Amino acid sequence: MGGKQSMGSGTGPVSGAGPSTTPGTGASPATGDGKITVTLPDGTERSLAAGSTAGDLAASIGRRLARDALVARVNGSLVDLATPLSDGAEVEIVTGGMSEGRDVIRHSTAHVLAQAVLSLWPGARFAIGPVVEDGFYYDFELPGGERFTEAELDRISQRMREIVSEDQPFTREEHPAPEALELFSDQPFKREIIEGVAGMASPAVISTYRNSRSFADLCRGPHVPSTGRIPAFKLLRVAGAYWRGDEHRPQLQRIYGTAWESQAALDRHMEKLAEAERRDHRRLGLELDLFHFPPEVGSGLAVFHPKGALVRHLLESFSLREHLAGGYQLAWTPHVARAELFSTSGHLSWYAASMYPPMEMEGATYYLKPMNCPMHILVYKAQARSYRELPFRLFELGTVYRFERSGVLHGLARVRGLTQDDSHIFCAPGELETELASLVGFVIRILETFGLGEFEAELSTRPEKYVGSPEEWEQATAALSRALESSGIPYRVAEGEGAFYAPKIDIHLRDAIGRRWQVSTLQVDFQLPRLFDLEYVGPDNQRHRPFMIHRALFGSLERFFALLLEHYAGALPTWLAPVQVSVLPVAGNHLDYAEAVVSRAAGAGLRAELEPAGEPLGARIRRVKMAKVPYVLVVGDEDVAASTVGVNRRGASRPDRQVPLDDFLRSVLEEVASRS
Repeated sequence: MGGKQSMGSGTGPVSGAGPSTTPGTGASPATGDGKITVTLPDGTERSLAAGSTAGDLAASIGRRLARDALVARVNGSLVDLATPLSDGAEVEIVTGGMSEGRDVIRHSTAHVLAQAVLSLWPGARFAIGPVVEDGFYYDFELPGGERFTEAELDRISQRMREIVSEDQPFTREEHPAPEALELFSDQPFKREIIEGVAGMASPAVISTYRNSRSFADLCRGPHVPSTGRIPAFKLLRVAGAYWRGDEHRPQLQRIYGTAWESQAALDRHMEKLAEAERRDHRRLGLELDLFHFPPEVGSGLAVFHPKGALVRHLLESFSLREHLAGGYQLAWTPHVARAELFSTSGHLSWYAASMYPPMEMEGATYYLKPMNCPMHILVYKAQARSYRELPFRLFELGTVYRFERSGVLHGLARVRGLTQDDSHIFCAPGELETELASLVGFVIRILETFGLGEFEAELSTRPEKYVGSPEEWEQATAALSRALESSGIPYRVAEGEGAFYAPKIDIHLRDAIGRRWQVSTLQVDFQLPRLFDLEYVGPDNQRHRPFMIHRALFGSLERFFALLLEHYAGALPTWLAPVQVSVLPVAGNHLDYAEAVVSRAAGAGLRAELEPAGEPLGARIRRVKMAKVPYVLVVGDEDVAASTVGVNRRGASRPDRQVPLDDFLRSVLEEVASRS
């Protein structure tokens, strides 16, 4: 699961000088008649008594809303329902059916999980428990090195249900840092968080939430009004995690869970998880004989078997053809380079922790390349460039190496050796917007060829720490924004989430069961052209600095392979299937004709194989169908006599009998050619 830390359950106490304030409180006095006026999302205004809370507002609107309300958005910030409202505030009541409401439910459930564990294991220490996509987790250290088992999740769940049934109110409290340190005197992870906050602001105010006399947690909030407002939850699994993600710090135990606004919503999610398990590309990779991760090679490094390697080849060949047709030129670069290259590019100063260790050879230091861009820059820089050569588009199926921590490795979706369909485009500033718009269209068209859709994007803008001028950032960000506008793809702006050297677009899609995958990235870069002193001669015969666009369409070939396997549950489209046609003779006397059918199919350009009559026909049909072969052809006496085949099309309810072989081949070849 990902690391989105919405509202920071247990991780984000309020800090600041003097009393902390909550949005919508104390900003404006009531009117002379003791009333305040607030504005609802539809623009209507509502008059309330001075001192009224967000919960009072919900009750004034209606009983159902009062029952469903969890928190409120006041002047753009989420607050507890107990928060007093100020005159002129803009207020939206948030319920469990809204994404923010679900996050609040999960946030509160994480607190209940921590409360349950601490009551069942006296002396346990708790660390952080953020909301993540579709759920939450909490990290613990048990006394005496004791370990959670999967069986104990039921015991913890039962204690959580008791806490929920007690309907304990969540109450916000604020403390000076010394008082907060005393409150968590037996909790070293909490004390470390408090000390960090106190170091950033003095005097610091630390916020906590208490929902029983014996349990409180550091938290920014907000929370549901009480534990009884947690409708449905389930604990999922136990995993390991290092404190602060540092392998040199204590190893903690992480309990993952999920929570929803109703039991029906939870049941739907659990069905989705079960379907995701059936589609897990790691399992399918073994079942379909595509790839595996041998321990002799090392974690995060896949070995592809013949069928899997063939699918890779098909992906690579398709990508290569499309790029050549799109005006790209090929590059090929080595897998290692001297340290000086990565020092100039900044990778050693910014990403050294994610790079493989250096190799010392003949008095020089070498690194496995973590990215292809520095070497593509060397291709551009190998000779003087004119504006007539721009845009200069380079493409490479380049393998790179990144030493991902073992805790984040996940089959092909997160590996240490990955191949990118990597492109770098060098263009004049005036060409940037047109090139970006063309790139977005190119990316979407390629992804749609694979039957993928429901695209959305994120535009990540300038972070607090950045290089380059604000003017360059504004120009690049505006060009990216206009490219997205022209594409028609819905997008959101991720303020401050760009890389230090440039803004970017990340394109996401949803798979067959609604999961969100991040695939392509387009990034404008004005830092590397400066670091490598890149130039081109303009029409004015003067030297100018080009912009550089980084673009990986698949993201990585390995991750895209994983996405396709899970999207199609292993049943890849016919044009990508490693075996497209399996031919099964009913009995031994049909073998010659079956071999002739295989020969005809192969001669027509299809990938065909023979399943000889060494075992019962039913067993052979089941085995081939389990291998997800698109077409299973069964041939018997009538087919031999009439040059026909019995066609079992993958997913069809019944076979087609005595289909003329020529008609079958023509149909499949048309399907493959159209990539339908």
